[in-house]
This record gives sequence, C-alpha cells and structure tokens, in this order.
Amino acid sequence: MREPSQLPKSFGSRLSSAFSEYGQLCVGIDPHASLLDAWGLEDSAESLLTFGRRVIEAASGRVGIVKPQVAFFERMGAAGFAVLEILTREARDAGLLVIADAKRGDIGTTMDAYLDAWLGKSAPFYADSLTVSPYLGADVYLRKMGEYFERGKGVVSLVATSNPEGESVQLDLAGPQFEALGRINQVAAGPGDRLGPVGAVIGATLNLSRFGLNLDNQGAVKTPILAPGFGAQGAELSDIKRLFGSVTDTVIASVSRSVLESGVSGIGSAIDAHKLQLEKGLA
Repeated sequence: MREPSQLPKSFGSRLSSAFSEYGQLCVGIDPHASLLDAWGLEDSAESLLTFGRRVIEAASGRVGIVKPQVAFFERMGAAGFAVLEILTREARDAGLLVIADAKRGDIGTTMDAYLDAWLGKSAPFYADSLTVSPYLGADVYLRKMGEYFERGKGVVSLVATSNPEGESVQLDLAGPQFEALGRINQVAAGPGDRLGPVGAVIGATLNLSRFGLNLDNQGAVKTPILAPGFGAQGAELSDIKRLFGSVTDTVIASVSRSVLESGVSGIGSAIDAHKLQLEKGLA
C-alpha cells in the first residue's frame, strides 16, 4: 500500500487548486456543425481537431477547466473519437482539468465499462471527471467509484439541468439527489479537502426553490456544482452570488457558445471578458 504522500491528489483538491489559480470559469469544447462553419472549417473530423486545439490553446493559462461535449465528436464515428482521445490528452498536458460531458448512465458491467473508458487506468480517453445520469439509480455508478476516487478522479451527476424539458423528471428528485450527493462528499472528500469528488449539475437558469434544492444543507459545502446556462442560455455570470448564494465558491461556471461564437481570432478575448464578468459577480 502506498504512503499517503504517494497517493494522487484528489479530484476535489485539484479542483480547488484550479479555482485558486484561474478562477471558476469552465470553457466548453463544443464543435457544433454551425460553429465549425462560422470558424471557416469543414464539417469533418480534421476540423474537430483544429477547433479543439484552438480552444485548448486559448483556455490554457486563462482558465483551469475545460468540458468537451462528447456528442459532437461521437457523431463523426471512430474518427471523431480518435480526435477526442488526442484532445483530452492535450488538454491534460496543458494543465487543464477535463470534465468529459458524456452523461453516461447504465447498470452493472455496462456502467463499469463506461467508467473504465473515461476514468480507468488504461482509459482511451483522458478525463478528470465524467458527467453521469442518476436515473437508473446512483448506486450503479457509485458502487465502484472508490477506486477512481483514490486515483484523483470524480463524477458529476445530473441533478437539475438547464433545459426546460428536464422538469418532467427532475422536480421531485433534485432535492433528495443533491442531499444524497452531499452526504457522499462528507465521507468521500480527501483529508482537508474543501470539495468532494462527486459534483452536481445544477442549471444557472433555474428557480432552485422550485426544484426543492436547499443549497445551505451541510453537505452542499463540499459538493462541486457544475452550472450550465451562463452566456447563450441567458444567465449572467455577474449574478452568480444571487443564483447560488452561500455555495457560490463551489460553482464551476460553464460557458460555451457565448465564447466559441467569437471565432478563432476572438476566443481568447471572449474568455477574458467572461472571466472579468465572473470576477465582478464574485466580488
């Protein structure tokens, strides 16, 4: 057994370090076909690589976290997945935390295979954390997460998403799910860690009380919140404290289209502008 000093840093510890060094902004790597066209790129796997590398280049040194949306690579089949393998490792090598937005959810050995594909020792893709769906029961992804937590990996569970359609299944489940994640993080967080390894997706565009979400519960202080909905979906980064209150310092503020639409020459400046808006909101 390795000594504690030899163990990898926990996901929560690394996330806290990214927050301290670069702030809480997360930039999506979302190569929509329309964005490829706007960037003057063909709709091809080669263009996904060009697009992704430019986003990583612009994000590196400005933010600490990127979030590739797996679907936009998957639609290109094996060639798209090959590009994603390259980009996730290049993001890692650039010092970025990678949250793979795949929303995986299944049972038994099938879920084990999904986790191994993204978080395993020999995973073809590199990710520090993976978005997962809890609607087949949280135990299906948590039952084997201990071994991943020990290697500094995490997961982010859907709780209350920013799309209006989510209400049909999330209104009654969001509150209990978030409380359960908080209890898990109280136990799973590393010694001295401010944040645990199990995050929650909570949209910035939502009325949280409508979803029965109590962000002031004891476990909430250790639960990272991945918050989509800023920028193109309408939520303002300057409103982050009003939206998330006492747990604002746990929020990963995710932006994508509002940055990526600035194009290949404007993406760096767009990230800087979004960071400034977020800093004002956190002040």
